[in-house]
Amino acid sequence: MISFIIPAYNEERLLGHTLRALHAAAQAVGEPYEVIVADDASTDRTAAIAEGHGARVVRVAHRQIAATRNAGAREAKGDLFFFVDADTLVNEGAVRAAIQALRDGAVGGGAAFQFDGHLPWYARLLQPPAVWSSRVAGLAGGCFLFCTRQAFQAAGGFDEALYGAEEIFLSRALKRQGRFVVLRETVTTSGRKLRAYSGWELLRIFSRLILRGPQAVRSRRGLEIWYEERREDPESTA
Repeated sequence: MISFIIPAYNEERLLGHTLRALHAAAQAVGEPYEVIVADDASTDRTAAIAEGHGARVVRVAHRQIAATRNAGAREAKGDLFFFVDADTLVNEGAVRAAIQALRDGAVGGGAAFQFDGHLPWYARLLQPPAVWSSRVAGLAGGCFLFCTRQAFQAAGGFDEALYGAEEIFLSRALKRQGRFVVLRETVTTSGRKLRAYSGWELLRIFSRLILRGPQAVRSRRGLEIWYEERREDPESTA
């Protein structure tokens, strides 16, 4: 069985779209599956929307993405884990290709990604090399990461000492377990952060991450793009 695990914090605007796309993809593939939403102390209708779309809700209060992903995984019943962000639309092609890769012997992987909506010019310029570099480096983006239960457990799950980039560290840990693939199939994730923050703000945040290395993601400090109160998406219609 496939377990789709979605970490969520105050995602009432986008979660319904994510779940509808996920159900459509999974049903088209025809494999038994479950959907788990790990609701991390949301104060909006995230849990109600998840339950209304047939997901099993796991309630936690970590306010830490790695711990929340692990909480969902602990409740999963499947032997294949798919971690999907609450603002990401998956499709049949990506799910089918991931399942085939796992059954062909891969221990895990990710997919190419694209952002939705209008993007600032610098984001449009940087997206192709970002996708290319993730494929060359063999690293999965956090919006869509899949693996076997066995490999996930052997890798120790997501590192709960980290407040960001946890998918990169798990990708590396999974590589030590066996073959890790980055699919050519594409999922669509929200470009809301790129629209809500200015180019200078994003440059400052990511420069700090690059300069400080792994130490930069061992606390919430400096990670406001993920942990501060979410800014309104200029393209939001909700």
